[in-house]
Amino acid sequence: MNVVDVPWLLALSILQATVRAGTPVLYAALGELLAEKSGVLNLGVEGMMIMGAVTGFMVGQSTSNPWLGLLAAMVAGALMALLFAVVTITFRADPIVSGLALVIFGVAFSNYIGSPYVQLPAKAVFSPVRFPFLSAIPFLGPAIFSHDWLVYISILLVPAIWYFINRTRPGLDISAVGENPWAADSAGINVNRTRYLCTIAGGALAGVGGAYLSMAYSPLWTNYMTANRGWIAIAVVIFSGRNPFLAMAGAYLFGGVDALSMRMQAAGIHVSSFLVNMLPYILTILVLIAAARGRRTRLGPAALGRAFDREES
Repeated sequence: MNVVDVPWLLALSILQATVRAGTPVLYAALGELLAEKSGVLNLGVEGMMIMGAVTGFMVGQSTSNPWLGLLAAMVAGALMALLFAVVTITFRADPIVSGLALVIFGVAFSNYIGSPYVQLPAKAVFSPVRFPFLSAIPFLGPAIFSHDWLVYISILLVPAIWYFINRTRPGLDISAVGENPWAADSAGINVNRTRYLCTIAGGALAGVGGAYLSMAYSPLWTNYMTANRGWIAIAVVIFSGRNPFLAMAGAYLFGGVDALSMRMQAAGIHVSSFLVNMLPYILTILVLIAAARGRRTRLGPAALGRAFDREES
C-alpha cells in the first residue's frame, strides 16, 4: 500500500517529518533566542551548527556512542560561541561582521576536517524511542511519540526556557541586560558575564541542532550539511519576538514546508526540484516580511547588538 494513496497515512507521514525537520532549527533558534535576550546579536549560528554536526559525527564514529557525540557537538558549538563572545563582547567588534566571519570559518573548517567522513554511514545514531501507551494513541501517538530522545528534549526545552526567562531571577536579569545594560550594571548585574553565558549556551544548543542532522535526521556527514538552517533559525527568532513557543511554531512551520516539498517529489508531482527545494526558504522570507510589517513594537531588545562600555551611558 502506497502512503501517498491513503490520505491519513500521508498526513501522518508529513506530521512526523515536520517534527523531525523542524527539530534542528528549533534547537538553534532557542540558542539564538537566549543570546538575543541578553542583547547579543549572533549571526554565526550557521557556523556553530555545522561545527556541531561534523564534531558530533566524528566523535560518534570514534566511540560508537551517540551521547558522547552529542556532548562533543555541544562543546564545539560552545567554543565557536566563545570565540564570537570574546571578539564582540570583550573587544567590542562589529557583531554582524564577526558573525559572518564565524559562518565562513565554520563551513570551511568543517569541510576540511570532515572530508575523510563524507557519505560514511553513522556508527552512532539516535534511534526512535516509542512509549508503550502514548505511541498507541490513534494518529497522534505515532506522529508525536515515535521520535528519538533529541526530539523529546527539544520539546521539553521550550516551556523550560520560557519559564526560565519569564519567571526566574536570572532570566529577568538577562532581559534587563538586553534592554538596558547600563541600568542593569548599576543594579549589580554583571553584564559581560551574563552575555558570555547566554552566548555560550546558545552556541551549545546550536551544536546540538547540528548534531541532530548528522546523527538522527540524516545519519551521515556531507559538506554544507546544515543547508542554511542557521539562517532560518535567526529568522524564526525574529518572527517569534523571542518567545520560545512561537519559535517552536516557526521551526515546525519550516519543517512542515520542508516535509511537504519532499513528499511532492516522492509523489511524482511534476514541479522543478529546484523550486521545490526553495519552498521552505521562500516561505520563511514571506513570513518574516509579514511579521515585520505587522508588528507595531520594535523587533528586539533595546540594546540588541550594542556593545557594553561602562564609560558610556
